[in-house]
Amino acid sequence: MPEHKPNPGATPWWARAVRPARPPVPVVLMVRAAVGMAVPLAVGLGAHRLDLGVFAGLGAMHATMNDRVEPVRLRTARIGSAVAASALGMLIGTALQHAHAGAVALGAGLTLTAFVSGALSATGPRGSAAGMLLLVSAALGSGMPLPGPWWAAAPMLLVGAAFVVLLGLPGRAGDPRTRALAAVYEALGRVLVDLGTARGAESRRVLTARLDQWQDLLPGHGRTALRPVYEAALTATEAATGLLWARRPVPPEVAAVPDRLAQAVRRGGGEVVVPEWRPDTPARQALDVALRAAADAVAGRPARIAAAPAPPPDPWRLRGRLWSGPSVRYGLRVALCIAVGSAVTANYPLSKSYWVPMTIAFVLKPDLGSVFLRAVSRAVGTVLGVAVTAALLAWTTEEWALTAVAALCVALLPYVTAAHYGLNTVAMTPMALVLLQLGGQSSAAEFWPRVLDTVLASAIVLLFGYLLWPERPRHRIEPRLVTATTALRAYLDAVTEHRTGEVWLRRTAYRSLADARQEVRRGLAEPPPAGRSAEQWLPATAALERLGGAVAAFAAQIRYGGRVPDPAETERVRRALDELAAAAREHRPPTTPVPGAPDVPHDPALSALGRAADELELLLRQR
Repeated sequence: MPEHKPNPGATPWWARAVRPARPPVPVVLMVRAAVGMAVPLAVGLGAHRLDLGVFAGLGAMHATMNDRVEPVRLRTARIGSAVAASALGMLIGTALQHAHAGAVALGAGLTLTAFVSGALSATGPRGSAAGMLLLVSAALGSGMPLPGPWWAAAPMLLVGAAFVVLLGLPGRAGDPRTRALAAVYEALGRVLVDLGTARGAESRRVLTARLDQWQDLLPGHGRTALRPVYEAALTATEAATGLLWARRPVPPEVAAVPDRLAQAVRRGGGEVVVPEWRPDTPARQALDVALRAAADAVAGRPARIAAAPAPPPDPWRLRGRLWSGPSVRYGLRVALCIAVGSAVTANYPLSKSYWVPMTIAFVLKPDLGSVFLRAVSRAVGTVLGVAVTAALLAWTTEEWALTAVAALCVALLPYVTAAHYGLNTVAMTPMALVLLQLGGQSSAAEFWPRVLDTVLASAIVLLFGYLLWPERPRHRIEPRLVTATTALRAYLDAVTEHRTGEVWLRRTAYRSLADARQEVRRGLAEPPPAGRSAEQWLPATAALERLGGAVAAFAAQIRYGGRVPDPAETERVRRALDELAAAAREHRPPTTPVPGAPDVPHDPALSALGRAADELELLLRQR
């Protein structure tokens, strides 16, 4: 196998690691978080039961960590499952402390909880949130001073979380699905504007993300009034993807239609005029038909949409069984780190022994990216957070002022969590330390030992959960590539065999491709050799995304150009996809990037699949 030579102009892994994202500022979530933390603490202060107020504040914080702008049913299920696990963990931890469990019994209890937490975390997004909070709260309950009565800590968590849920009940903000669907059409408009330019691929990824967000808000069963408008957007997206791959721009007045559709969606409906133009290729004709169907759907008229009536995948489904192989392995991974941490804290008594397992739980959450980067970011972020807290407490220790500080810190969480894990730690550390101060559990002099605790926990994770554990980026990247190739093959089969469900299969394929690319990007921020392995798979993800565009263009050729699929040509693509999936299973990435999409438009008289097959076969020869 030829030696892989990294691109000399590529961004170093450490630069990718420290670079924060720039997410939009979620004002609604930030205000809700601040009020959700401030009110329980203020009530606790006013009632002279700050011990209970602190636990209610923790519940509000855990609810905030899982809060989203989404329909009530989905939002309640998201927060409820996470906080129910948190309350169970708190009950376990406080029971162990109330029973005066010794070091061995406490360590065994936390290790068993860690195994269940890790196994649950590997089942999917909802399981990940619940699993982490199960372990975090068990660790906190085992060490924080107990309220009176001791069992009240868990119910107070639920009270604080319930208050955050109530704050998010529908008001004047309207249905979040309406805003999300309008954002889909706006992203579609950006794709049409960027057709034939270097910005097209990134615009298409933004559109995929917007579609993912709206799909997560769609009920798994039944229909909504917005469903036809969404299905029309899916059909238009398929046409736009084919045009993007073929490098075929459209007139500006046509590219402006999705923005007008977005405005109409926000208004609750209305007429949108699609200009008369001359679509001279199958892909352009497909776009014209899709935009007119979308205009009909937005206006409330029946629309002829080439989409199957089957619902999209349920975003809340478990992605794996609780006792499946991956879940058990991850449970063992978390349990090993917690067992080591418990042994260390038992032999070297620390002032706040629960800080070590709590940190391990946060760092090992499976869907937050690189374990290596989280461990390092956690340590650095804690140092900065402790420094900020020390400066604050040197200024004031007045309880009402500290309540305001805690509310400010939790208000920052919705933004900094999306921006960078290190920034999340910088905001969360002062909040946790201020809560300890309000509960009378610490003084400023005891804050700097938390840095030692965090560094110790991060070192345990790096050694036992990263370096000595047989888990590398390829174990995250390659399964997702296999899933993406399988979904793309199903989409191709539906197109060539004229089966129903084609548009939903394309949606599934692109969602799988987005997951694969996200894992590759996370791997690129790892130090070598892990980062180099991710870099080797980057051309494959790009080639698969372009293949998705080629299949979309081919679908338009079949539907509007009358092309008859050539079995030999289709078989070339299927064979290439099977070979790529086999290479991913066998950890054999391509070693040399292949040329990207050509600068010249695709000739609509030629089959769109032929060029895609050439690229995939060239990629496979580089192994």
